[in-house]
Amino acid sequence: MRLEQLGAHIDFGPIWLVIDKGGPVVVVIGLISVVALAVALAKFIQFVGIGVGRGRAIPQAIGAWARGETEWALARLARRRNPAARAVACAIRHIEAGRDEGVAREDAARVAEDGLAGLRSHLRVLEAASQIAPLLGLFGTVLGMMSAFQALQAAGGEADPAALAGGIWVALITTAVGLAVAIPAGLALYWFEGRIERETVLAETALARVFTTRDDFSEAAGLPGAGAGRAMVSPEGRHAAE
Repeated sequence: MRLEQLGAHIDFGPIWLVIDKGGPVVVVIGLISVVALAVALAKFIQFVGIGVGRGRAIPQAIGAWARGETEWALARLARRRNPAARAVACAIRHIEAGRDEGVAREDAARVAEDGLAGLRSHLRVLEAASQIAPLLGLFGTVLGMMSAFQALQAAGGEADPAALAGGIWVALITTAVGLAVAIPAGLALYWFEGRIERETVLAETALARVFTTRDDFSEAAGLPGAGAGRAMVSPEGRHAAE
């Protein structure tokens, strides 16, 4: 089907009617909806692309690392780009390099926070859309009601109730449009924030496990230094045990 044939089958009448009746306020709300939709799609692609909230591979990598399979664990984590996986990989590298546990914890926490900050970016746009759109709609309704009652006053005793009802109907268009934009934007914002919260808990839990798992394996193997506050078995100690 050619474009002109497709356009002939699409009825744009209601859309243009809403824009014509709602005036500039509806146009502004429409622009806000376009921006909010673009941000929501971009963030959805970002979240799905890096696997936010999906941490099934992280416990497997930590367990493999605790058994001494460091290269496999890091390779497994490298295939995941979410903040929790990157933070765990950072912690493992520091521990394997023999650095102080405090340094490892701080750097891993920094990596996790940087990743979470990237997930939170531009979510303010959705928050603003969910709050400003209904206010603009209410503002347009107030202006429309003022215009309708002004016309009613000018008509005096010859006022037509049907004309007043028509004016009120037109005034309420902006409120309906504002709510139609605000509700989806708010739902999208809640979904994104929920995924970020889940990713935050995942990162915290995974890092805590990294700094405790190796001590558990050390104690089970009877290696010296287990539980001494360093959540690792040094390469020298591992070779000596073997």
